[in-house]
Amino acid sequence: MTVSPQPASVRTLDTEPDTEPVLNKGGQGSELVGRSPGQLMWRRFKRDRTGMVSAVVVLMFFVVGLLAPVISWLYGKDPYTLYGQESLDLLDDFSFPTGKFGGMSGEHWFGIEPGLGRDIFIQLVYGIRNSLLIGLAVTAATVVTGILVGVTAGYMGGKTDYWLGRLIDFLLAFPSTLFFVAFMPVVVALFVSPEDETPTYVRVLALFLVLWFLGWMGLARLMRGETLSLREREFIEAAKVSGAPPWRIIRKELLPNLVTPILVQSTYMLPAAVTAEAGLSFLGVGLLEPTPDWGRMFALAGKVYENDPTYMFFPGVAMVIFVVCFNLLGDSLRDAFDPKAGR
Repeated sequence: MTVSPQPASVRTLDTEPDTEPVLNKGGQGSELVGRSPGQLMWRRFKRDRTGMVSAVVVLMFFVVGLLAPVISWLYGKDPYTLYGQESLDLLDDFSFPTGKFGGMSGEHWFGIEPGLGRDIFIQLVYGIRNSLLIGLAVTAATVVTGILVGVTAGYMGGKTDYWLGRLIDFLLAFPSTLFFVAFMPVVVALFVSPEDETPTYVRVLALFLVLWFLGWMGLARLMRGETLSLREREFIEAAKVSGAPPWRIIRKELLPNLVTPILVQSTYMLPAAVTAEAGLSFLGVGLLEPTPDWGRMFALAGKVYENDPTYMFFPGVAMVIFVVCFNLLGDSLRDAFDPKAGR
């Protein structure tokens, strides 16, 4: 009994080929041309509708944040003017919006803020800008720190790995939420006297330092584990035998193989940094009045929701969409880089 060979056109797995036929210069036939890993990742990612939609939404958030001054100019409003104080018909005697749905109108698309009467739409736009800029800075610093510490510990091994591992374990033992709340005033006091008013840039710097200090250990531990598994591979041993210095081995051999976990973890760390910054502002130890901020808007919404529930709607929906889309984007990137991970 003989078994006929399977036709080449039939595929047993739902995977994409690494090569595609193209015509040669003479037009007489075809030859196989391979695709790079980056091209394969991009083709897999484009087929993921959830990932593409999430990427577009995330990109829109960044565009809105970067173009906040332009949007303010086109809209004709700024986040600091007290419109409710200038026009007495916008707020009632209890300083709540007089119009329906929080004062929504053609002049104020999302309504006006209870109490001071600032425009909610432009407050939200600038709040997105400030939160994203702080979150990006924190994420970049934590990623760089996590890579340096994790790769150094995993590649060097021995006492270096031991002491760096104990440092990571020690910092992971800190209760992060309590640390953030307790040490924000301490960090601010290092730059400004308690009797003086704290400038906004000092509070931003303090937020950055506090969030970075306890934000890099998870990535460092992941990088250490990945490096420990990679340093025993044949191509690393071959590079050592050839006499390549450690820095060249790390830069040319290890880091290219760590791009996937670094990129995926970064997509999870950024929304975590944004929500942490908003949480500190909500608790009153982050950005304060009159700086627009997501967390400060939530803090005011918690005080006025009984009389003006619409004030919480727009910042709340924006925050939920941002976090969900970023997490879905991270999942899609992970599947695109390593399609076998989800099987």
